[in-house]
Amino acid sequence: MVNQDNQSVNPSKNFVLPFILLLLSKVSLHGYELSQKLEAFGFKTLDQGNLYRMLRQLEKDELVSSVWDTTGNGPAKRRYSITKAGITYLKGYANQLETYQSILDQFFKMYSSLLELYIPSFQKKDPIEKVNSTSTKRRKKDDTEEK
Repeated sequence: MVNQDNQSVNPSKNFVLPFILLLLSKVSLHGYELSQKLEAFGFKTLDQGNLYRMLRQLEKDELVSSVWDTTGNGPAKRRYSITKAGITYLKGYANQLETYQSILDQFFKMYSSLLELYIPSFQKKDPIEKVNSTSTKRRKKDDTEEK
């Protein structure tokens, strides 16, 4: 979703499930740890309640399993892990995404061509180039002021 104020884009909720499985394929996690890692991937609007409902559904679908972790201080927490069925599902999802990737690549090639055709001044700038050029200008200005 695009927010006109700050131009941020949140990943589609449809991508939460494969990211959960991907994270759990590396290491078993508590729900809160999983939430923190998902936020780092850009899922900033994910509600905790929705995450736990998804985890319960993944357990019912036998894609994820959980055990009670009683180590450490505080109350027991569920620790989630991916199952063999979850790994199989994740591989299938990754294959689907590869197909979508080629479709999206075609879309963006056509989109860029369209912009260049109708908006001649359109210049595709890489965000990294913008940051680097701004940093370089700032450094040059600082060097000039020091002399």
